Amino acid sequence: MENRGFRTCLLTGVGIFALLVFFAAGIGVGYLAPRLLNTGIPVSGPVNCPPCPEAAAPAQVENGTPESTTVECPPCPYVDPSGETPEAYQDLFAPFWETWEIVHEEYVDQPVDSQALMEGAIRGMLEALGDRHTSYMSPDEFAQANEALEGEYEGIGAWVDITGDYVEIISPMRGSPAAEAGLQPNDRVIGVDGEDMTGVPGDLVLRRILGPAGTDVTLTIQRNSETFDVTITRARIVVPTVEFEMLEDNIAYIGLYNYGERTTEQLRNALQELLDQNPDGLIFDLRGNGGGFLNVAIQVVSEFVGDGVVMYEQFGDGDTYTFEAIPGGLATEIPLVVLVNEGTASAAEITAGAIQDYGRGPLVGVNTFGKGSVQSWIALEDNAGGVRVTIARWLTPNGRQISGEGLEPEYIVEMTQEDFEAGRDPQLEKAVEVLKEMFQ
Repeated sequence: MENRGFRTCLLTGVGIFALLVFFAAGIGVGYLAPRLLNTGIPVSGPVNCPPCPEAAAPAQVENGTPESTTVECPPCPYVDPSGETPEAYQDLFAPFWETWEIVHEEYVDQPVDSQALMEGAIRGMLEALGDRHTSYMSPDEFAQANEALEGEYEGIGAWVDITGDYVEIISPMRGSPAAEAGLQPNDRVIGVDGEDMTGVPGDLVLRRILGPAGTDVTLTIQRNSETFDVTITRARIVVPTVEFEMLEDNIAYIGLYNYGERTTEQLRNALQELLDQNPDGLIFDLRGNGGGFLNVAIQVVSEFVGDGVVMYEQFGDGDTYTFEAIPGGLATEIPLVVLVNEGTASAAEITAGAIQDYGRGPLVGVNTFGKGSVQSWIALEDNAGGVRVTIARWLTPNGRQISGEGLEPEYIVEMTQEDFEAGRDPQLEKAVEVLKEMFQ
Protein backbone atom coordinates (compact mmCIF):
# COMPACT_ATOMS: atom_id res chain seq x y z
CA MET A 1 0.00 0.00 0.00
CA GLU A 2 2.78 2.43 0.84
CA ASN A 3 4.16 2.33 -2.71
CA ARG A 4 0.96 2.55 -4.67
CA GLY A 5 1.23 6.30 -5.12
CA PHE A 6 4.27 5.86 -7.34
CA ARG A 7 3.54 2.59 -9.05
CA THR A 8 3.28 2.75 -12.80
CA CYS A 9 0.17 4.87 -13.10
CA LEU A 10 -0.87 6.59 -16.27
CA LEU A 11 -2.86 9.76 -16.41
CA THR A 12 -4.09 9.00 -19.83
CA GLY A 13 -7.80 8.34 -20.09
CA VAL A 14 -8.05 11.11 -22.53
CA GLY A 15 -4.35 11.42 -22.98
CA ILE A 16 -4.06 8.31 -25.03
CA PHE A 17 -1.16 8.75 -27.31
CA ALA A 18 -1.32 9.10 -31.01
CA LEU A 19 -4.64 7.66 -31.98
CA LEU A 20 -3.94 4.57 -29.92
CA VAL A 21 -6.00 3.02 -27.22
CA PHE A 22 -5.44 3.30 -23.72
CA PHE A 23 -2.83 -0.67 -18.57
CA ALA A 24 2.46 -6.73 -13.08
CA ALA A 25 -0.67 -7.37 -11.13
CA GLY A 26 -1.73 -4.38 -9.05
CA ILE A 27 -3.04 -4.41 -5.50
CA GLY A 28 -6.38 -6.16 -5.38
CA VAL A 29 -6.24 -7.54 -8.90
CA GLY A 30 -4.55 -10.77 -7.96
CA TYR A 31 -7.26 -11.89 -5.60
CA LEU A 32 -10.37 -9.92 -6.55
CA ALA A 33 -10.40 -10.75 -10.23
CA PRO A 34 -11.25 -14.25 -11.48
CA ARG A 35 -8.26 -16.42 -12.23
CA LEU A 36 -6.98 -16.47 -15.80
CA LEU A 37 -6.01 -19.76 -17.34
CA ASN A 38 -3.48 -20.18 -20.10
CA THR A 39 -6.46 -20.10 -22.45
CA GLY A 40 -7.24 -16.56 -21.30
CA ILE A 41 -10.64 -17.65 -19.96
CA PRO A 42 -11.58 -16.37 -16.49
CA VAL A 43 -12.80 -18.97 -14.02
CA SER A 44 -14.36 -18.23 -10.64
CA GLY A 45 -15.84 -21.35 -9.15
CA PRO A 46 -16.85 -24.84 -10.28
CA VAL A 47 -18.50 -24.94 -13.68
CA ASN A 48 -20.01 -27.70 -15.77
CA CYS A 49 -17.79 -28.29 -18.74
CA PRO A 50 -19.58 -28.37 -22.12
CA PRO A 51 -19.85 -31.82 -23.67
CA CYS A 52 -16.43 -33.04 -24.67
CA PRO A 53 -16.20 -33.43 -28.49
CA GLU A 54 -14.47 -36.81 -28.18
CA ALA A 55 -16.96 -38.10 -25.64
CA ALA A 56 -19.90 -36.85 -27.70
CA ALA A 57 -18.69 -38.74 -30.75
CA PRO A 58 -17.92 -42.39 -29.77
CA ALA A 59 -15.48 -44.34 -31.87
CA GLN A 60 -16.99 -46.02 -34.91
CA VAL A 61 -16.36 -49.61 -36.04
CA GLU A 62 -16.19 -50.57 -39.70
CA ASN A 63 -19.93 -51.36 -40.02
CA GLY A 64 -20.85 -47.92 -38.66
CA THR A 65 -22.09 -49.21 -35.31
CA PRO A 66 -20.90 -47.19 -32.32
CA GLU A 67 -18.33 -49.07 -30.37
CA SER A 68 -19.19 -49.51 -26.68
CA THR A 69 -16.06 -48.13 -25.16
CA THR A 70 -14.87 -45.45 -22.80
CA VAL A 71 -13.29 -42.40 -24.39
CA GLU A 72 -10.99 -40.31 -22.21
CA CYS A 73 -11.97 -36.65 -22.41
CA PRO A 74 -9.07 -34.17 -22.68
CA PRO A 75 -8.70 -31.53 -19.98
CA CYS A 76 -11.63 -29.13 -20.17
CA PRO A 77 -10.43 -25.64 -21.19
CA TYR A 78 -13.20 -23.97 -19.16
CA VAL A 79 -12.20 -25.21 -15.72
CA ASP A 80 -9.36 -23.98 -13.56
CA PRO A 81 -7.28 -27.12 -12.95
CA SER A 82 -5.66 -25.59 -9.88
CA GLY A 83 -8.94 -25.46 -7.97
CA GLU A 84 -7.86 -22.22 -6.29
CA THR A 85 -10.94 -20.16 -7.16
CA PRO A 86 -12.09 -18.09 -4.16
CA GLU A 87 -15.04 -19.85 -2.62
CA ALA A 88 -16.76 -16.54 -1.88
CA TYR A 89 -17.34 -15.94 -5.60
CA GLN A 90 -18.65 -19.36 -6.63
CA ASP A 91 -22.33 -18.52 -6.17
CA LEU A 92 -21.91 -15.00 -7.55
CA PHE A 93 -20.46 -16.21 -10.84
CA ALA A 94 -22.74 -19.23 -11.26
CA PRO A 95 -25.11 -17.35 -13.68
CA PHE A 96 -22.13 -16.23 -15.75
CA TRP A 97 -20.85 -19.76 -16.23
CA GLU A 98 -24.35 -21.06 -16.84
CA THR A 99 -24.68 -18.53 -19.63
CA TRP A 100 -21.21 -19.43 -20.92
CA GLU A 101 -22.26 -23.07 -21.15
CA ILE A 102 -25.56 -22.23 -22.88
CA VAL A 103 -23.76 -20.18 -25.52
CA HIS A 104 -21.23 -22.94 -26.18
CA GLU A 105 -23.98 -25.56 -26.42
CA GLU A 106 -26.93 -23.76 -28.00
CA TYR A 107 -25.77 -20.75 -30.05
CA VAL A 108 -26.60 -21.24 -33.72
CA ASP A 109 -23.17 -20.47 -35.18
CA GLN A 110 -20.68 -22.94 -33.75
CA PRO A 111 -17.96 -22.99 -32.72
CA VAL A 112 -18.16 -19.70 -30.85
CA ASP A 113 -15.04 -17.59 -30.35
CA SER A 114 -14.17 -18.14 -26.68
CA GLN A 115 -11.44 -15.49 -26.79
CA ALA A 116 -13.90 -12.87 -28.05
CA LEU A 117 -16.43 -13.87 -25.38
CA MET A 118 -13.82 -13.56 -22.66
CA GLU A 119 -12.71 -10.12 -23.83
CA GLY A 120 -16.33 -9.00 -24.16
CA ALA A 121 -17.08 -10.17 -20.62
CA ILE A 122 -14.19 -8.14 -19.21
CA ARG A 123 -15.18 -5.07 -21.22
CA GLY A 124 -18.75 -5.34 -19.98
CA MET A 125 -17.65 -5.75 -16.38
CA LEU A 126 -15.53 -2.63 -16.48
CA GLU A 127 -18.15 -0.62 -18.37
CA ALA A 128 -20.61 -1.44 -15.57
CA LEU A 129 -18.50 0.73 -13.25
CA GLY A 130 -19.69 3.78 -15.17
CA ASP A 131 -16.16 5.24 -15.31
CA ARG A 132 -15.08 6.30 -18.79
CA HIS A 133 -11.41 5.97 -17.82
CA THR A 134 -11.62 2.33 -16.66
CA SER A 135 -11.53 -0.15 -19.52
CA TYR A 136 -10.11 -3.33 -21.04
CA MET A 137 -7.47 -3.52 -23.76
CA SER A 138 -6.87 -6.54 -25.96
CA PRO A 139 -3.28 -7.81 -26.27
CA ASP A 140 -2.77 -5.84 -29.52
CA GLU A 141 -4.29 -2.68 -28.06
CA PHE A 142 -2.20 -2.98 -24.91
CA ALA A 143 0.99 -3.40 -26.95
CA GLN A 144 0.10 -0.45 -29.19
CA ALA A 145 -0.62 1.85 -26.25
CA ASN A 146 2.72 1.07 -24.64
CA GLU A 147 4.46 1.46 -27.99
CA ALA A 148 3.14 5.01 -28.16
CA LEU A 149 4.57 5.80 -24.74
CA GLU A 150 7.93 4.54 -25.96
CA GLY A 151 7.90 7.07 -28.77
CA GLU A 152 6.90 5.64 -32.18
CA TYR A 153 3.97 4.10 -34.05
CA GLU A 154 2.26 4.20 -37.45
CA GLY A 155 -0.88 6.27 -37.85
CA ILE A 156 -2.04 9.86 -38.31
CA GLY A 157 -0.53 11.49 -35.21
CA ALA A 158 -3.11 12.82 -32.78
CA TRP A 159 -4.05 12.53 -29.12
CA VAL A 160 -7.59 11.22 -28.77
CA ASP A 161 -10.33 10.22 -26.35
CA ILE A 162 -11.99 6.89 -27.17
CA THR A 163 -14.31 6.76 -24.17
CA GLY A 164 -17.28 8.69 -25.57
CA ASP A 165 -19.88 7.86 -28.22
CA TYR A 166 -17.31 8.68 -30.91
CA VAL A 167 -13.53 8.93 -31.06
CA GLU A 168 -12.75 12.57 -30.27
CA ILE A 169 -9.60 14.46 -31.15
CA ILE A 170 -7.89 15.96 -28.12
CA SER A 171 -5.11 17.50 -30.18
CA PRO A 172 -3.17 16.70 -33.35
CA MET A 173 0.58 16.38 -32.90
CA ARG A 174 2.58 19.21 -34.36
CA GLY A 175 3.84 18.43 -37.84
CA SER A 176 1.81 15.21 -38.03
CA PRO A 177 -0.48 14.14 -40.88
CA ALA A 178 -3.43 14.91 -38.60
CA ALA A 179 -2.19 18.48 -38.09
CA GLU A 180 -1.47 18.98 -41.78
CA ALA A 181 -5.00 17.78 -42.57
CA GLY A 182 -6.40 20.47 -40.27
CA LEU A 183 -7.85 18.28 -37.52
CA GLN A 184 -8.68 20.25 -34.38
CA PRO A 185 -9.45 19.59 -30.70
CA ASN A 186 -13.01 18.35 -30.14
CA ASP A 187 -13.38 17.03 -33.71
CA ARG A 188 -15.42 13.82 -33.61
CA VAL A 189 -14.70 10.89 -35.94
CA ILE A 190 -18.15 9.70 -37.00
CA GLY A 191 -17.04 7.67 -40.01
CA VAL A 192 -14.00 5.83 -41.34
CA ASP A 193 -13.53 5.09 -45.05
CA GLY A 194 -17.20 5.77 -45.72
CA GLU A 195 -18.53 3.54 -42.92
CA ASP A 196 -20.67 5.01 -40.14
CA MET A 197 -19.01 4.57 -36.74
CA THR A 198 -22.18 5.15 -34.72
CA GLY A 199 -22.32 2.53 -31.98
CA VAL A 200 -18.87 1.13 -32.80
CA PRO A 201 -16.59 0.92 -29.72
CA GLY A 202 -13.78 3.44 -29.76
CA ASP A 203 -11.03 0.84 -29.70
CA LEU A 204 -12.43 -0.78 -32.85
CA VAL A 205 -12.64 2.59 -34.57
CA LEU A 206 -8.98 3.12 -33.75
CA ARG A 207 -8.04 -0.16 -35.40
CA ARG A 208 -9.49 1.22 -38.62
CA ILE A 209 -7.69 4.53 -38.30
CA LEU A 210 -4.29 3.00 -37.57
CA GLY A 211 -2.42 1.41 -40.43
CA PRO A 212 0.84 1.13 -42.35
CA ALA A 213 2.73 4.30 -43.21
CA GLY A 214 2.00 5.51 -46.72
CA THR A 215 -1.59 4.27 -46.82
CA ASP A 216 -4.64 6.54 -46.78
CA VAL A 217 -7.60 6.70 -44.43
CA THR A 218 -10.68 8.88 -44.96
CA LEU A 219 -12.27 10.21 -41.78
CA THR A 220 -15.73 11.71 -41.58
CA ILE A 221 -15.37 14.56 -39.10
CA GLN A 222 -18.11 16.30 -37.14
CA ARG A 223 -17.05 19.77 -36.02
CA ASN A 224 -19.84 21.61 -34.23
CA SER A 225 -22.72 21.56 -36.75
CA GLU A 226 -20.44 20.89 -39.73
CA THR A 227 -19.70 17.43 -41.15
CA PHE A 228 -17.01 16.79 -43.76
CA ASP A 229 -14.57 14.15 -45.03
CA VAL A 230 -10.79 14.42 -44.85
CA THR A 231 -8.31 11.96 -46.35
CA ILE A 232 -5.07 11.54 -44.42
CA THR A 233 -1.95 9.65 -45.45
CA ARG A 234 -0.64 7.65 -42.51
CA ALA A 235 3.02 7.97 -41.53
CA ARG A 236 5.58 6.62 -39.13
CA ILE A 237 4.96 8.89 -36.16
CA VAL A 238 7.78 9.78 -33.81
CA VAL A 239 5.88 10.99 -30.78
CA PRO A 240 7.27 14.46 -29.95
CA THR A 241 8.44 15.21 -26.45
CA VAL A 242 10.29 18.54 -26.24
CA GLU A 243 10.73 21.45 -28.64
CA PHE A 244 12.68 24.55 -27.63
CA GLU A 245 14.16 27.76 -29.00
CA MET A 246 15.04 31.34 -28.16
CA LEU A 247 12.42 33.83 -29.32
CA GLU A 248 12.82 37.52 -29.91
CA ASP A 249 13.21 39.88 -26.93
CA ASN A 250 15.43 37.30 -25.18
CA ILE A 251 12.53 35.02 -24.32
CA ALA A 252 13.04 31.26 -24.04
CA TYR A 253 10.37 28.88 -25.32
CA ILE A 254 9.80 25.19 -24.49
CA GLY A 255 6.96 23.08 -25.84
CA LEU A 256 6.28 19.80 -24.01
CA TYR A 257 4.08 17.28 -25.79
CA ASN A 258 3.87 14.23 -23.53
CA TYR A 259 4.98 12.73 -20.23
CA GLY A 260 6.83 9.63 -21.36
CA GLU A 261 9.92 7.71 -20.39
CA ARG A 262 12.40 10.22 -21.87
CA THR A 263 10.57 13.43 -21.04
CA THR A 264 12.41 14.51 -17.88
CA GLU A 265 15.87 14.04 -19.35
CA GLN A 266 14.96 15.89 -22.54
CA LEU A 267 13.27 18.70 -20.64
CA ARG A 268 16.27 19.24 -18.38
CA ASN A 269 18.61 19.27 -21.36
CA ALA A 270 16.42 21.87 -23.08
CA LEU A 271 16.22 24.01 -19.95
CA GLN A 272 19.96 23.88 -19.41
CA GLU A 273 20.70 24.90 -22.99
CA LEU A 274 18.23 27.79 -22.84
CA LEU A 275 19.25 29.01 -19.39
CA ASP A 276 22.88 29.10 -20.49
CA GLN A 277 21.79 31.92 -22.82
CA ASN A 278 20.49 34.00 -19.87
CA PRO A 279 16.92 34.57 -21.06
CA ASP A 280 14.78 37.20 -19.35
CA GLY A 281 11.78 34.87 -19.16
CA LEU A 282 10.40 31.49 -20.21
CA ILE A 283 7.22 30.40 -21.99
CA PHE A 284 6.26 26.80 -21.17
CA ASP A 285 3.83 25.45 -23.77
CA LEU A 286 1.56 22.59 -22.63
CA ARG A 287 -1.05 22.98 -25.37
CA GLY A 288 -2.10 19.67 -26.85
CA ASN A 289 -0.25 17.72 -24.15
CA GLY A 290 -2.46 14.76 -23.35
CA GLY A 291 -0.53 13.52 -20.32
CA GLY A 292 1.43 10.39 -19.48
CA PHE A 293 3.22 8.94 -16.47
CA LEU A 294 2.38 10.25 -13.01
CA ASN A 295 5.96 10.12 -11.72
CA VAL A 296 7.08 12.14 -14.75
CA ALA A 297 4.43 14.78 -13.97
CA ILE A 298 5.97 15.22 -10.52
CA GLN A 299 9.45 15.45 -12.02
CA VAL A 300 8.37 18.02 -14.60
CA VAL A 301 6.57 20.36 -12.20
CA SER A 302 9.57 20.15 -9.86
CA GLU A 303 11.66 21.91 -12.52
CA PHE A 304 9.50 25.01 -11.99
CA VAL A 305 8.29 24.78 -8.37
CA GLY A 306 11.17 24.68 -5.92
CA ASP A 307 9.48 23.13 -2.89
CA GLY A 308 6.17 22.31 -1.29
CA VAL A 309 3.25 20.06 -2.20
CA VAL A 310 2.67 19.75 -5.95
CA MET A 311 -0.24 17.28 -5.88
CA TYR A 312 -2.52 15.25 -3.62
CA GLU A 313 -3.72 11.78 -4.56
CA GLN A 314 -6.94 10.54 -2.90
CA PHE A 315 -7.87 6.84 -2.95
CA GLY A 316 -11.28 5.25 -2.52
CA ASP A 317 -10.43 3.94 0.95
CA GLY A 318 -9.85 7.46 2.18
CA ASP A 319 -6.06 7.36 2.04
CA THR A 320 -4.45 10.53 0.74
CA TYR A 321 -0.90 10.70 -0.55
CA THR A 322 1.06 13.92 -0.76
CA PHE A 323 3.58 14.55 -3.52
CA GLU A 324 6.17 17.24 -2.91
CA ALA A 325 8.53 18.96 -5.30
CA ILE A 326 11.80 17.18 -5.97
CA PRO A 327 14.78 19.40 -5.08
CA GLY A 328 17.12 20.61 -7.81
CA GLY A 329 14.72 22.14 -10.33
CA LEU A 330 16.44 24.23 -12.99
CA ALA A 331 13.77 26.88 -13.63
CA THR A 332 12.36 27.72 -10.21
CA GLU A 333 13.22 31.45 -10.33
CA ILE A 334 12.95 32.63 -13.93
CA PRO A 335 9.78 34.59 -14.87
CA LEU A 336 7.34 32.06 -16.32
CA VAL A 337 4.14 31.93 -18.38
CA VAL A 338 2.35 28.65 -19.22
CA LEU A 339 0.33 28.10 -22.40
CA VAL A 340 -2.68 25.75 -22.12
CA ASN A 341 -5.72 24.82 -24.20
CA GLU A 342 -8.54 22.29 -24.39
CA GLY A 343 -5.98 19.64 -25.33
CA THR A 344 -3.99 20.12 -22.10
CA ALA A 345 -4.96 17.11 -20.02
CA SER A 346 -4.12 14.91 -17.09
CA ALA A 347 -0.41 14.99 -16.21
CA ALA A 348 -0.10 18.32 -18.02
CA GLU A 349 -2.90 19.67 -15.82
CA ILE A 350 -1.01 18.54 -12.71
CA THR A 351 1.92 20.64 -13.86
CA ALA A 352 -0.16 23.68 -14.82
CA GLY A 353 -2.32 23.43 -11.69
CA ALA A 354 0.64 23.45 -9.32
CA ILE A 355 2.31 26.34 -11.14
CA GLN A 356 -0.95 28.29 -10.98
CA ASP A 357 -1.64 27.54 -7.31
CA TYR A 358 1.80 28.73 -6.25
CA GLY A 359 1.55 31.88 -8.35
CA ARG A 360 4.71 30.69 -10.06
CA GLY A 361 3.37 31.89 -13.40
CA PRO A 362 0.03 32.73 -15.04
CA LEU A 363 -1.77 30.49 -17.53
CA VAL A 364 -2.60 31.82 -20.99
CA GLY A 365 -5.05 30.21 -23.42
CA VAL A 366 -8.39 28.50 -22.80
CA ASN A 367 -9.77 26.07 -20.22
CA THR A 368 -7.92 22.77 -20.00
CA PHE A 369 -9.54 19.38 -20.61
CA GLY A 370 -10.38 18.55 -16.99
CA LYS A 371 -9.14 15.05 -16.18
CA GLY A 372 -8.52 14.68 -12.47
CA SER A 373 -8.20 10.95 -11.99
CA VAL A 374 -5.32 8.48 -11.89
CA GLN A 375 -5.29 5.19 -13.76
CA SER A 376 -3.17 2.12 -13.13
CA TRP A 377 -2.34 0.11 -16.24
CA ILE A 378 -2.22 -3.56 -15.33
CA ALA A 379 -0.99 -6.24 -17.71
CA LEU A 380 -3.05 -9.43 -17.47
CA GLU A 381 -1.22 -12.74 -17.22
CA ASP A 382 -0.38 -14.91 -20.23
CA ASN A 383 -0.42 -11.97 -22.64
CA ALA A 384 -4.19 -11.63 -22.27
CA GLY A 385 -4.12 -7.85 -22.71
CA GLY A 386 -4.51 -5.38 -19.92
CA VAL A 387 -6.88 -3.18 -17.99
CA ARG A 388 -6.67 0.41 -16.96
CA VAL A 389 -8.42 1.08 -13.70
CA THR A 390 -9.11 4.38 -12.01
CA ILE A 391 -7.41 4.02 -8.63
CA ALA A 392 -7.50 7.58 -7.31
CA ARG A 393 -8.35 11.21 -7.91
CA TRP A 394 -5.82 13.99 -7.77
CA LEU A 395 -6.07 17.51 -6.40
CA THR A 396 -3.95 20.60 -6.94
CA PRO A 397 -1.84 21.93 -4.05
CA ASN A 398 -4.77 24.17 -3.05
CA GLY A 399 -7.10 21.18 -2.99
CA ARG A 400 -8.83 21.92 -6.28
CA GLN A 401 -10.59 19.04 -8.06
CA ILE A 402 -10.51 19.71 -11.81
CA SER A 403 -12.44 16.70 -13.18
CA GLY A 404 -14.90 17.89 -15.78
CA GLU A 405 -13.99 21.52 -15.17
CA GLY A 406 -10.35 21.94 -16.06
CA LEU A 407 -8.10 24.84 -15.17
CA GLU A 408 -9.16 28.37 -16.06
CA PRO A 409 -6.30 30.56 -17.32
CA GLU A 410 -5.66 34.02 -15.93
CA TYR A 411 -5.65 35.25 -19.53
CA ILE A 412 -8.34 33.81 -21.80
CA VAL A 413 -7.22 33.84 -25.44
CA GLU A 414 -9.04 31.85 -28.14
CA MET A 415 -7.40 30.25 -31.15
CA THR A 416 -9.83 30.50 -34.08
CA GLN A 417 -10.02 28.53 -37.29
CA GLU A 418 -9.00 31.68 -39.15
CA ASP A 419 -5.92 31.98 -36.93
CA PHE A 420 -5.04 28.36 -37.62
CA GLU A 421 -5.40 28.68 -41.38
CA ALA A 422 -3.42 31.93 -41.43
CA GLY A 423 -0.61 30.52 -39.31
CA ARG A 424 -1.23 32.99 -36.50
CA ASP A 425 -0.77 32.14 -32.82
CA PRO A 426 -2.55 34.77 -30.69
CA GLN A 427 -2.05 32.68 -27.55
CA LEU A 428 1.72 32.69 -27.93
CA GLU A 429 1.62 36.41 -28.76
CA LYS A 430 -0.29 37.08 -25.53
CA ALA A 431 2.17 34.96 -23.55
CA VAL A 432 5.05 37.03 -24.88
CA GLU A 433 3.18 40.22 -23.97
CA VAL A 434 2.45 39.04 -20.42
CA LEU A 435 6.00 37.83 -19.88
CA LYS A 436 7.52 41.11 -21.05
CA GLU A 437 5.34 42.97 -18.58
CA MET A 438 6.63 40.70 -15.82
CA PHE A 439 10.33 41.43 -16.28
CA GLN A 440 10.21 45.01 -17.53
